[in-house]
Amino acid sequence: MIALTTPYLWYATRATGIAAMLLFTLVVCLGALVATRVGGAFIGRFEVNEIHRSISISAVVFLVIHIVTTVLDTFVSTGPISAVIPFTSSYKTLPVSLGTVAFDLILAVWISSMVKVKIKNVTWRFIHWFSWVAWAISLIHAYTTGTDARHGVVFLAVLASTLAGLVALGWRIFARPARAAGRTALSPLAHAPAPTRTTAPSHFPRVPVNQRPVRPSQRGRR
Repeated sequence: MIALTTPYLWYATRATGIAAMLLFTLVVCLGALVATRVGGAFIGRFEVNEIHRSISISAVVFLVIHIVTTVLDTFVSTGPISAVIPFTSSYKTLPVSLGTVAFDLILAVWISSMVKVKIKNVTWRFIHWFSWVAWAISLIHAYTTGTDARHGVVFLAVLASTLAGLVALGWRIFARPARAAGRTALSPLAHAPAPTRTTAPSHFPRVPVNQRPVRPSQRGRR
């Protein structure tokens, strides 16, 4: 393999890694709002869902760039296999492996979302919970791998991401745990109850059949 190392790759790796961490934090926070049907006059539920999807795509793009620049930088021995298979990196084996596990979980969530219409809704929801696990592991990866993650701006970014995610997770579990049965983010009106046929109130006067008015067209038939 041709040696390729430059400070610019390190800068790109750190910048895209931090951006991916912040974006995925925003993704899980918005996901909690989507799951609990948060929406109002200022911004509707569908708008929250679309923002959630758009930021998810952006986060994956930054994550891929982060991985590619890490693999290309030969200053550390992190090969392409280490990007998908944990415990294969000789450089900071455990911290790098945590990032690999987070990437594999995110990949599973992304693939399940792509084939959502072909799998059971309960299966998709179960896989989607992996996004929270991936987010938590990615924070540990960022804190233990980065040489500047324990002080300064990067430390504040990790701390802010942790607090924001914990608040969102608490809201998701305790504040509004109930969901509308049979509804999904793609079809909030699915399984809507059919309108019931109204009946006359009990106090409404009932007229006997023989005393009801007869239409002119029916008089000749008698």
